[in-house]
Amino acid sequence: MKKIIIMVSVIALLYSCTDKAEPISVSPEDLHASVAKVTEIMVHDIFSPPVASRIFAYPNIAAYEIIALDNPEYLSLVGQLTDFTTIPKPNASTTVNYEVAAMIAHMELSKRLIFSEDKMEILRDSLYGVWRAKNPLLFGDSKAYGLEVAEHVSEWMNKDNYNQTRTMPKFTVNTDDPTRWQPTPPAYMDGIEPHWNKIRPFVIDSAAQFKPVPPPPFSMEKDSDFYKELVEVYEISNQITAKGDESEEIKIAQFWDCNPYVSVTRGHLMFATKKISPGAHWIGITKIASRKTNSDFDKTIYAYTKASIAMADAFISCWDEKYRSNLIRPETLINEHIDENWKPVLQTPPFPEYSSGHSVVSGAASTVLTEIFGDDFGFDDDTEVAYGLPVRSFTSFKQAADEAAISRMYGGIHYRFAVEVGVKQGRDLGKFVIDNLKMTNDQKITINQ
Repeated sequence: MKKIIIMVSVIALLYSCTDKAEPISVSPEDLHASVAKVTEIMVHDIFSPPVASRIFAYPNIAAYEIIALDNPEYLSLVGQLTDFTTIPKPNASTTVNYEVAAMIAHMELSKRLIFSEDKMEILRDSLYGVWRAKNPLLFGDSKAYGLEVAEHVSEWMNKDNYNQTRTMPKFTVNTDDPTRWQPTPPAYMDGIEPHWNKIRPFVIDSAAQFKPVPPPPFSMEKDSDFYKELVEVYEISNQITAKGDESEEIKIAQFWDCNPYVSVTRGHLMFATKKISPGAHWIGITKIASRKTNSDFDKTIYAYTKASIAMADAFISCWDEKYRSNLIRPETLINEHIDENWKPVLQTPPFPEYSSGHSVVSGAASTVLTEIFGDDFGFDDDTEVAYGLPVRSFTSFKQAADEAAISRMYGGIHYRFAVEVGVKQGRDLGKFVIDNLKMTNDQKITINQ
């Protein structure tokens, strides 16, 4: 009799909770918060730009697939992304809030991809508390489903060769060949991610699909194209530094620096300053565009997903060329042949010169964002404010990409041909993603400003 009374009491309590349960609403700001937290953690943990692009892509894909399952306006990425298979569907006996499930999958995969998991858990637990308080049963079912999808995507993710590249040999520097990349001051770091072209691409057929034209033949003859481009870097650097910190070119270079590996020397002490990666900067621009257009949750995850996939493939494409051409940086040649005391405006990052990573990634991201939000989309870019830099305004994503590309020459770390060819490489790749990744029934969702 006592057991029956307890069971009746429990059932009554459950019904009481159900009566008081509220709908759970998820805001685009919740998604922005999750993406921003991932960016913050990546800066703290100092992930390389290629690795950072991978960290953005997989959580966005998981969240998008859940949304696409519930929203007929969006198409699944199964059969479009390499080796990606259908995610599980919710149990018919459960009720799922797909936006909550998408958020949970996004946060869970993000947590698995970074080092400082506790920082991600703080945001996760705060959102869990809000959702659980509103409707514990709905939250429980949505959480279980989100974690199930995260596990499915994680299994696919873990087969992209990333783990294998962690054990591959370091890049070997060829000191006998004057054309080849050499580590640069002040840290003289090893070349990062020399095996990134072995990472499984998302949409492109192979890492070499968008192989750019070769750089000009190496020559230190003063009438050669290569030497002229080297001297151009030196002369432009001297011209803009003579203007001082108020130089517009220096402001542009600093705004687009996005180098997670900046080393600072104070006496005998060397430490790193922390900055976002170039991919994270364009993720920030995606957030700005989504907010400006008042995009709902689904459209926001659509934009993040498409942009992050294009950038992830752009890094694979770019790094394939970097370690193929293995071209020496301007800083090394200028110090050796022109001016031993010269320093670039920006610190040279630790990998070969050609093609320019910022240029390739900016070309790809801007092309995809233009397809989503339209041409002549003006915006104020406050992405770097957190790092002590002012807002810059742009009339379009293309203009922003062009500025990001030329910033690398202003910074003294790339030749002109590396940025011009690089931005074309990225735009060609971005166009390929647009043409081959069909995410909506009409291939394009118009998002009005």
